Amino acid sequence: MQNNYYCKKKVINILETPKRNSNISSQLIYGEKYKILKFGKKYLKIKTSYDRYTGYIKPIKKYSKFIATHKIIKLKSNIYLGYKKKIKKKSKNYLPFASKLEVLKRDNNFVMFEKNKWLKATDIVPVKKKVSNYEEIFKLFLNCPYKWGGKTFKGIDCSALIQVFYKFNNRFFPRDTIDQIKIKKKLKEKKIFNKGDIIFWKGHVAVCIDSNNLIHAYGPEKKVIIMPILKTIKRIEKTAKLKVKKIFKI
Repeated sequence: MQNNYYCKKKVINILETPKRNSNISSQLIYGEKYKILKFGKKYLKIKTSYDRYTGYIKPIKKYSKFIATHKIIKLKSNIYLGYKKKIKKKSKNYLPFASKLEVLKRDNNFVMFEKNKWLKATDIVPVKKKVSNYEEIFKLFLNCPYKWGGKTFKGIDCSALIQVFYKFNNRFFPRDTIDQIKIKKKLKEKKIFNKGDIIFWKGHVAVCIDSNNLIHAYGPEKKVIIMPILKTIKRIEKTAKLKVKKIFKI
C-alpha cells in the first residue's frame, strides 16, 4: 500500500491532538513528504519524512506522485495564473521559502509547477543547491511574526528558524529545541561568542550572527529580531528564570 504522500498546499497546520481546538505544533509546507500512521474521518495521524515529526492534520486530497526538481529561495514566491499563451496574472496565493516543487515547463521568465500555475524563475533554485551563508537565510525572516508551531513568513517559532537553514541545505535537524539540543557536543563554557554559535535555553534557541549580536524568533518581542547577545542572556535569565544550557556551532 502506498504510504508516501506530499503536501500540495502552501501550508498545512499539524495539530498536537485530533481536536478542533488543538494547538498547532508544526506545519507542512508545499512539497514536504509525510506518511499516514492512522486514518480517521476528521483527522489523519501523520509522520513527516524529513524530521519524523508526528501530529494530526485534517483529511485532504492525497498526492503520491511527486519528483522535486527545485525549491523556493525567496521568503515567499507569488503564484501566477496563465492559460496557454495568455498573459500570466498574479494571484493571491504563494509558496513559502524552502517549498519543493517540480518544474514542468518553462516560458521566458516563468516556470510552471502545476497546470496553469507559474512562478518567477528567479524565485527558485535546483533542489540540491546549498546556501552556506546561514545569516542570509535567517535575515530573510527578520521582523516576521513569532508564531508557535509556525515555519513560514506568516509566523515562525525559534526552533523552526534554526531548522529552516538545515532543511534548505538538505541536512537533518530536529524540529523542537528539546531534540535539537542533543544533536552536537557542548562547547566549553565561554564568555566570548562567535558567529555561528547556537545558544540553547530550556525551550528556546538563538544563533549568533557576529560576536555581539544574535537573531531569534522571540516570543516576548512577537517577531524575529536581532538583539545583543549578552543583554539577551541577562534578559532571559531575569524574566524567564532560565540560564544558557548549551552552545554549539551551526
